[in-house]
Amino acid sequence: MTSMAGTGNPLQQAPALARWLLLGEWRAHPVRALVAIAAIALGVGLGYAVDLINGAAFNEFSAATRSLSGQSDLQLRGMQSLFDDAIYPQLAKREGVAVASPVLELNVTVPGQASALKVLGVDTFRAVHITPDLTGVADPARPFDTLADDAIFLSPAAQQWLQVQPGQTLALRNGTAIVELRVAGGLMRARAGQRIAVMDIGAAQWRFDRIGKLSRIDLKLQPGVNREAFRRALQAEWAQRLQVSASQDQESSNDNMSRAYRINLNVLALVALFTGAFLVFSTQALSVIRRRSQFALLRVLGWRRSQLLRQVLLEGALLGCLGALLGLALGYALAAAALHFFGGDLGGGYFRGVQASVQFDLPAALFFFALGSGIALLGSLAPALEASRAQPAAALKSGSEETPLARLATPWPALACLLLGALLTQLPPLFGLPIFGYIAVALLLIGGITLMPRMAALVFSALQRFSLRFSLEGRRGVIATLVLARLANVPGQASIALGGVLSSFSLIVAMAIMVASFRISVDDWMQQLLSADLYARSATSGETGAMQPAEQRLLAAVPGVARADFLRTSTLTLDPARPPVILIARGIDAADPARTLPLVGPLLPASAVAAGSLPIWVSEAMVDLYGYHLGQQVTLPLACHPYRFTVAGIWRDYARQSGAIQLRLADYQRLSGDTEVTDAALRLQRDADPGTVMTALRKLPFGAALEISQPGEIRAQTLKIFDRSFAVTYLLEIVAIVIGLFGVAATFSAQTLARAREFGMLRHVGVTRRQILSMLALEGGLLTALGMLVGFLLGWAISLILVFIVNPQSFHWTMELHMPWRELAAVALLLLLSAGATALLAGLRAVSVDVLHSVREDW
Repeated sequence: MTSMAGTGNPLQQAPALARWLLLGEWRAHPVRALVAIAAIALGVGLGYAVDLINGAAFNEFSAATRSLSGQSDLQLRGMQSLFDDAIYPQLAKREGVAVASPVLELNVTVPGQASALKVLGVDTFRAVHITPDLTGVADPARPFDTLADDAIFLSPAAQQWLQVQPGQTLALRNGTAIVELRVAGGLMRARAGQRIAVMDIGAAQWRFDRIGKLSRIDLKLQPGVNREAFRRALQAEWAQRLQVSASQDQESSNDNMSRAYRINLNVLALVALFTGAFLVFSTQALSVIRRRSQFALLRVLGWRRSQLLRQVLLEGALLGCLGALLGLALGYALAAAALHFFGGDLGGGYFRGVQASVQFDLPAALFFFALGSGIALLGSLAPALEASRAQPAAALKSGSEETPLARLATPWPALACLLLGALLTQLPPLFGLPIFGYIAVALLLIGGITLMPRMAALVFSALQRFSLRFSLEGRRGVIATLVLARLANVPGQASIALGGVLSSFSLIVAMAIMVASFRISVDDWMQQLLSADLYARSATSGETGAMQPAEQRLLAAVPGVARADFLRTSTLTLDPARPPVILIARGIDAADPARTLPLVGPLLPASAVAAGSLPIWVSEAMVDLYGYHLGQQVTLPLACHPYRFTVAGIWRDYARQSGAIQLRLADYQRLSGDTEVTDAALRLQRDADPGTVMTALRKLPFGAALEISQPGEIRAQTLKIFDRSFAVTYLLEIVAIVIGLFGVAATFSAQTLARAREFGMLRHVGVTRRQILSMLALEGGLLTALGMLVGFLLGWAISLILVFIVNPQSFHWTMELHMPWRELAAVALLLLLSAGATALLAGLRAVSVDVLHSVREDW
């Protein structure tokens, strides 16, 4: 006693004892700790990488957009893409305006390229005061090239993309003809990856047949002028014709364009982190159960409950901190590699061509570190509370392992989570995002996992009664009786293994159903739209590759063509803080528009269209974003003149989430005076051969400018783009499968090894090793089967939220539900085989221990 008093009570040396307990546990079960750390690291890494990539791409894209606006205080734009330049002299002379700079902005079609080149026509003498970055750098020997009608200046990225150098000739498309311009030099300043070109505004108007047209006017106000008051006065004067905006409106437009995609991708990336949180919970719960008697002994020897609580929380927090730190390093490396090799676009198409570089984001790093470590700490909370509350006397007894899990058997918290999640699905979006939908998904997952002890007890008790009623005989009957008796009487331990299967499989099912539903819906949508035999397009991209009326007549007169339906697309800005709405003019039968449009919901009869207005058909996004509804009368500008229209129907559009409006081509041409078209749908005569007609189309004078496709080719290309867009989703789905497999393996292995004494007793009473292995295989199969069954039901419920709530509230389109049975069956089989193999491998190790050695603790 004197010696102990002299050296101090070891239990009072808390740091040393805590370190000893922690390291001892990790040395005894290193794989389980590494799997939990890896799951947290992978979840944090994916979330941080996606956030860094999206942030870098969005910031670079916004910076490039701001460089086009320069130092302007306000911008005046047409509600359509072009407006009459007669407005410019009025603004230039307006009181309060210091400088007014006219700009013609065109997305010019480039022969042989899938993307368009942004060409800016500027007045050099005006632009130098507002947008100096858009000043061309001419050769000193030819200083007046900035005013030449055949000169164009390219940014470095555009020169590299088009493989041209100053002094060479660049071919661009105007209509179906080629415009050749001389590359006179580069730009004063251009951001990395920014593909733009600048030329004199008069030359641009002439070369691309936009005489008398402008895209915008940049305004720099005189000192002391109230910008907001000036803006309101100007907007009131030009209401329904022009939009007056500031640079922040353009940034808001960019943000609204990609915000839903970026946030959904971040949430999807955090799926792995949720699975990692459950792995930390199962790791800590199994650790507490296995060390229950050790903790009780420490309590008897003088450790306080608070010390034990801190010890278990410390172990979980360290798992989370190590995983979060590794995840931040992994995320930064993944983001740097992705930006270097693939650019800033993750498949959504919002940041295509943007060359961004990764920048360490400290606030985001702190957020994801706190998220990773906090989730791990939260996963350790329940096991820590149980360890601290356990009564030492009861915990010291052998066979009390199920006692700490008894509280999990109560179903009320789980039912409350499920009910609250169901109620949240009925709430509208918050700030334009499905926030309540995300919370509902999390509550369904938590409720489903929490309900598993009760579910396991009910199911396995029923199976046990069934087996006793039919009194199975022989070895198989003994094995089945032992397995069902254990599973029915220790549902808490079974639920930990079930939870691992449930959390991974339900998320896999939900994502697989959502992606399959979207893909099949897009395919069905394409089949309905592509009803013609051939499709001809004068330009794959850009707005300058249109067909004139004479060329349209030649196209319709090609031998074998029974009818040609033409289409014209343009843009319409209804809100400067939102991306433009797409205006589509095509041949539509007002008496039966369903033959042309994929309509959803009721249809307004042609006789119900208000007198003095024309029918239009709007996409689902117009309903969500602008509040349009069936029968509503709206005023829209065409050629800077307001006209009245009536919403005659709502149609489904998977191509334009910012909204689209369709009207009859004849109405559009009559109101706007624009007779150009960009696409033609060709219906062939009954005996015409598509190959022969395609050959005849290419022999037209402008045939080389046409892109001719059959419906099957367009569908295949669309689905290829879809799969490329969802490549990141597929990758995250694979990650969820991998984490789920590791989680199932770690949980089954830990539980099997913890039952060494049970197997020793069974060996003592005559059960062979082979029978024990058969028990483990059957047990693993039953647990996995139940977990997958409940996981499928839970995943199906989550997929309903994703398909019918999250997607419509995020992207403003609806889809039909489709089940990918083959893919789900393959994943289920993989999980089942993995669980059985893991149980067998862990069982081989457990039964390899000497019988006397395994039960020595019970002597």
